[in-house]
Amino acid sequence: MQNILIVEDDARNNQMLKEYLEGHGYMCTQAYSGSEAKLLFSMEEYDLVLLDLMLPGISGEELVSVFSKKAPVIVLSAKSGLESKVEVLSAGAEDYLCKPFDLPELLVRIQVQFRRREREEEETEARQSRCVNGGESSGGIPAWQTYSYREWTLNPDTQEMTAKGELIELTKHEFLIMELLIRNPRRVFTKQMIYEYAWGEEYLAEDKTINVHISNIRSKLKRSRTDTYIQTVWGMGFKLS
Repeated sequence: MQNILIVEDDARNNQMLKEYLEGHGYMCTQAYSGSEAKLLFSMEEYDLVLLDLMLPGISGEELVSVFSKKAPVIVLSAKSGLESKVEVLSAGAEDYLCKPFDLPELLVRIQVQFRRREREEEETEARQSRCVNGGESSGGIPAWQTYSYREWTLNPDTQEMTAKGELIELTKHEFLIMELLIRNPRRVFTKQMIYEYAWGEEYLAEDKTINVHISNIRSKLKRSRTDTYIQTVWGMGFKLS
Protein backbone atom coordinates (compact mmCIF):
# COMPACT_ATOMS: atom_id res chain seq x y z
CA MET A 1 0.00 0.00 0.00
CA GLN A 2 1.37 3.42 -0.98
CA ASN A 3 2.20 5.69 1.96
CA ILE A 4 1.49 9.43 1.71
CA LEU A 5 2.83 12.05 4.11
CA ILE A 6 0.28 14.85 4.60
CA VAL A 7 1.90 18.08 5.84
CA GLU A 8 -0.88 20.54 6.72
CA ASP A 9 -1.10 22.67 9.86
CA ASP A 10 -4.89 23.07 9.67
CA ALA A 11 -6.12 20.05 11.66
CA ARG A 12 -9.51 19.95 9.95
CA ASN A 13 -8.03 20.01 6.43
CA ASN A 14 -5.38 17.50 7.40
CA GLN A 15 -7.96 15.04 8.71
CA MET A 16 -10.20 15.58 5.68
CA LEU A 17 -7.33 14.70 3.33
CA LYS A 18 -6.43 11.64 5.40
CA GLU A 19 -9.96 10.25 5.46
CA TYR A 20 -10.52 10.88 1.76
CA LEU A 21 -7.25 9.29 0.62
CA GLU A 22 -7.54 6.34 2.97
CA GLY A 23 -10.99 5.79 1.54
CA HIS A 24 -9.29 5.36 -1.86
CA GLY A 25 -6.79 2.79 -0.66
CA TYR A 26 -3.80 4.87 0.45
CA MET A 27 -2.04 4.83 3.81
CA CYS A 28 -1.51 8.29 5.28
CA THR A 29 0.76 9.81 7.92
CA GLN A 30 -0.08 13.24 9.29
CA ALA A 31 2.26 16.11 10.19
CA TYR A 32 1.14 19.52 11.44
CA SER A 33 4.38 21.52 11.23
CA GLY A 34 7.46 21.68 9.07
CA SER A 35 9.68 20.44 11.88
CA GLU A 36 7.47 17.43 12.56
CA ALA A 37 7.32 16.60 8.85
CA LYS A 38 11.10 16.72 8.50
CA LEU A 39 11.51 14.40 11.50
CA LEU A 40 8.95 11.89 10.18
CA PHE A 41 10.56 11.96 6.73
CA SER A 42 13.95 11.13 8.23
CA MET A 43 12.51 8.12 10.05
CA GLU A 44 10.38 6.50 7.36
CA GLU A 45 10.10 6.23 3.58
CA TYR A 46 7.10 7.81 1.86
CA ASP A 47 5.83 7.30 -1.66
CA LEU A 48 4.50 10.87 -1.99
CA VAL A 49 4.26 14.08 0.05
CA LEU A 50 1.36 16.54 0.12
CA LEU A 51 2.92 19.77 1.35
CA ASP A 52 1.39 23.03 2.50
CA LEU A 53 3.74 26.02 2.27
CA MET A 54 2.69 28.19 5.21
CA LEU A 55 3.73 25.97 8.11
CA PRO A 56 4.89 26.62 11.68
CA GLY A 57 8.50 25.74 12.34
CA ILE A 58 10.16 25.05 8.98
CA SER A 59 8.36 26.52 5.96
CA GLY A 60 7.14 24.37 3.09
CA GLU A 61 9.46 26.19 0.69
CA GLU A 62 12.47 25.02 2.72
CA LEU A 63 11.24 21.43 2.75
CA VAL A 64 10.58 20.98 -0.97
CA SER A 65 14.21 20.40 -1.93
CA VAL A 66 14.66 17.95 0.97
CA PHE A 67 11.58 15.86 0.27
CA SER A 68 11.79 15.88 -3.54
CA LYS A 69 15.11 14.00 -3.48
CA LYS A 70 13.32 10.88 -2.25
CA ALA A 71 9.61 11.26 -3.09
CA PRO A 72 7.39 13.27 -5.44
CA VAL A 73 5.99 16.40 -3.81
CA ILE A 74 2.61 17.96 -4.57
CA VAL A 75 2.33 21.43 -3.08
CA LEU A 76 -1.07 22.48 -1.73
CA SER A 77 -1.12 26.20 -1.10
CA ALA A 78 -3.28 29.30 -0.91
CA LYS A 79 -0.42 31.16 -2.61
CA SER A 80 -1.56 31.49 -6.21
CA GLY A 81 1.12 33.85 -7.50
CA LEU A 82 3.45 32.84 -10.32
CA GLU A 83 6.54 33.67 -8.24
CA SER A 84 5.60 31.12 -5.59
CA LYS A 85 4.97 28.44 -8.22
CA VAL A 86 8.29 29.14 -9.91
CA GLU A 87 10.13 28.85 -6.62
CA VAL A 88 8.76 25.48 -5.54
CA LEU A 89 8.77 23.90 -9.00
CA SER A 90 12.37 25.00 -9.42
CA ALA A 91 13.19 23.45 -6.04
CA GLY A 92 11.88 20.08 -7.23
CA ALA A 93 8.13 19.92 -6.58
CA GLU A 94 6.29 17.79 -9.12
CA ASP A 95 2.95 19.61 -8.99
CA TYR A 96 1.26 22.66 -7.49
CA LEU A 97 -2.41 22.84 -6.56
CA CYS A 98 -3.95 26.10 -5.37
CA LYS A 99 -6.41 26.15 -2.50
CA PRO A 100 -9.33 25.73 -2.50
CA PHE A 101 -9.28 22.62 -4.69
CA ASP A 102 -11.55 19.66 -5.34
CA LEU A 103 -10.54 16.39 -3.74
CA PRO A 104 -11.22 14.36 -6.91
CA GLU A 105 -8.74 16.59 -8.79
CA LEU A 106 -6.12 15.99 -6.10
CA LEU A 107 -6.74 12.25 -6.33
CA VAL A 108 -6.14 12.30 -10.09
CA ARG A 109 -2.90 14.24 -9.68
CA ILE A 110 -1.69 11.73 -7.09
CA GLN A 111 -2.54 8.85 -9.42
CA VAL A 112 -0.60 10.57 -12.22
CA GLN A 113 2.51 10.69 -9.99
CA PHE A 114 2.29 7.00 -9.18
CA ARG A 115 1.73 6.04 -12.83
CA ARG A 116 4.76 8.12 -13.77
CA ARG A 117 6.89 6.39 -11.15
CA GLU A 118 5.85 2.97 -12.46
CA ARG A 119 6.80 4.02 -15.99
CA GLU A 120 10.19 5.31 -14.84
CA GLU A 121 10.89 2.07 -12.98
CA GLU A 122 10.07 0.09 -16.12
CA GLU A 123 12.42 2.29 -18.17
CA THR A 124 15.18 1.85 -15.60
CA GLU A 125 14.78 -1.93 -15.70
CA ALA A 126 14.93 -1.87 -19.50
CA ARG A 127 18.10 0.26 -19.43
CA GLN A 128 19.73 -2.07 -16.93
CA SER A 129 18.78 -5.03 -19.08
CA ARG A 130 20.46 -3.45 -22.11
CA CYS A 131 23.59 -2.90 -20.04
CA VAL A 132 23.66 -6.55 -18.92
CA ASN A 133 23.24 -7.65 -22.53
CA GLY A 134 26.32 -5.81 -23.69
CA GLY A 135 25.22 -2.19 -23.73
CA GLU A 136 23.15 -2.46 -26.90
CA SER A 137 19.46 -2.18 -27.59
CA SER A 138 17.57 -4.88 -29.46
CA GLY A 139 18.19 -3.07 -32.73
CA GLY A 140 21.97 -3.10 -32.27
CA ILE A 141 22.09 0.62 -31.45
CA PRO A 142 24.36 1.64 -28.53
CA ALA A 143 22.25 2.00 -25.38
CA TRP A 144 24.24 5.04 -24.21
CA GLN A 145 24.08 8.01 -26.52
CA THR A 146 24.81 11.67 -25.85
CA TYR A 147 23.26 14.58 -27.72
CA SER A 148 24.98 17.85 -28.54
CA TYR A 149 23.87 21.28 -29.70
CA ARG A 150 26.34 24.14 -30.06
CA GLU A 151 27.99 24.32 -26.61
CA TRP A 152 25.53 21.98 -24.89
CA THR A 153 25.92 18.26 -24.23
CA LEU A 154 23.15 16.03 -22.90
CA ASN A 155 23.68 12.54 -21.48
CA PRO A 156 20.41 10.58 -21.06
CA ASP A 157 22.21 7.79 -19.24
CA THR A 158 23.51 9.95 -16.39
CA GLN A 159 20.70 12.54 -16.73
CA GLU A 160 23.35 15.26 -16.91
CA MET A 161 23.69 18.36 -19.06
CA THR A 162 26.74 20.54 -19.55
CA ALA A 163 27.04 24.02 -21.07
CA LYS A 164 30.55 25.06 -22.12
CA GLY A 165 31.77 22.13 -20.04
CA GLU A 166 29.96 23.30 -16.90
CA LEU A 167 27.46 20.94 -15.27
CA ILE A 168 23.90 22.30 -15.28
CA GLU A 169 21.72 20.84 -12.53
CA LEU A 170 18.30 20.15 -14.03
CA THR A 171 15.19 18.63 -12.53
CA LYS A 172 13.71 15.57 -14.21
CA HIS A 173 11.20 17.58 -16.22
CA GLU A 174 13.72 20.24 -17.19
CA PHE A 175 16.02 17.51 -18.48
CA LEU A 176 13.26 15.99 -20.62
CA ILE A 177 12.38 19.41 -22.04
CA MET A 178 16.00 19.95 -23.04
CA GLU A 179 16.22 16.45 -24.47
CA LEU A 180 13.23 17.14 -26.73
CA LEU A 181 14.65 20.48 -27.94
CA ILE A 182 18.22 19.28 -28.47
CA ARG A 183 17.16 16.19 -30.39
CA ASN A 184 15.03 18.37 -32.71
CA PRO A 185 16.87 21.72 -32.86
CA ARG A 186 15.13 23.12 -35.94
CA ARG A 187 11.61 22.26 -34.90
CA VAL A 188 9.12 24.54 -33.13
CA PHE A 189 7.39 22.80 -30.23
CA THR A 190 4.09 24.00 -28.78
CA LYS A 191 3.56 24.01 -25.02
CA GLN A 192 1.23 21.07 -25.45
CA MET A 193 3.87 19.02 -27.27
CA ILE A 194 6.53 19.84 -24.67
CA TYR A 195 4.24 19.04 -21.75
CA GLU A 196 3.03 15.74 -23.15
CA TYR A 197 6.63 14.65 -23.86
CA ALA A 198 8.07 15.66 -20.48
CA TRP A 199 5.12 14.74 -18.28
CA GLY A 200 3.62 11.89 -20.29
CA GLU A 201 0.06 13.09 -19.80
CA GLU A 202 -2.57 15.30 -21.42
CA TYR A 203 -1.77 19.00 -21.45
CA LEU A 204 -4.04 21.45 -19.59
CA ALA A 205 -4.35 24.64 -21.65
CA GLU A 206 -4.52 26.96 -18.62
CA ASP A 207 -1.42 25.45 -17.04
CA LYS A 208 1.63 27.77 -16.91
CA THR A 209 3.97 24.91 -16.12
CA ILE A 210 5.96 25.11 -19.37
CA ASN A 211 6.61 28.85 -19.04
CA VAL A 212 7.82 28.30 -15.48
CA HIS A 213 10.19 25.50 -16.44
CA ILE A 214 11.59 27.27 -19.52
CA SER A 215 12.22 30.37 -17.39
CA ASN A 216 14.02 28.26 -14.79
CA ILE A 217 16.16 26.50 -17.42
CA ARG A 218 17.19 29.85 -18.90
CA SER A 219 18.16 31.10 -15.43
CA LYS A 220 20.40 28.06 -14.93
CA LEU A 221 22.02 28.59 -18.34
CA LYS A 222 22.61 32.31 -17.88
CA ARG A 223 25.99 31.84 -16.21
CA SER A 224 27.29 30.07 -19.32
CA ARG A 225 25.69 32.73 -21.53
CA THR A 226 23.86 30.06 -23.51
CA ASP A 227 20.38 30.89 -22.23
CA THR A 228 19.63 32.72 -25.49
CA TYR A 229 19.80 29.42 -27.40
CA ILE A 230 16.19 28.79 -26.31
CA GLN A 231 14.01 30.95 -28.50
CA THR A 232 10.39 31.88 -27.85
CA VAL A 233 8.30 31.69 -31.01
CA TRP A 234 5.43 33.98 -30.14
CA GLY A 235 2.00 32.47 -30.59
CA MET A 236 3.52 29.04 -31.26
CA GLY A 237 5.96 27.78 -28.62
CA PHE A 238 9.72 27.26 -28.32
CA LYS A 239 12.68 26.20 -30.45
CA LEU A 240 16.46 26.43 -30.42
CA SER A 241 18.14 29.35 -32.14
